Amino acid sequence: MRLRFLGSTSEAGACPSLYETDRGTIVVQGLELVDAEARGDLRHVLDGETAVEVPRELLVEIARRVLVHEKTVPQPAA
Repeated sequence: MRLRFLGSTSEAGACPSLYETDRGTIVVQGLELVDAEARGDLRHVLDGETAVEVPRELLVEIARRVLVHEKTVPQPAA
């Protein structure tokens, strides 16, 4: 699998950061959620899974970039 850096809202591109994979998925890099009370609110956490806290601004910024990109890049005919 290969990753393409999408962006970060932290200085110098540190975490949290988002990446797009060549499989069409998103990878989140960040600090693991360790707050016991918050972890207790998670549902259906499988072995090997964890939770990462991501600022809302990062998701909004990446969504904006993706939407702008989709509007400017011609999409293949269906």
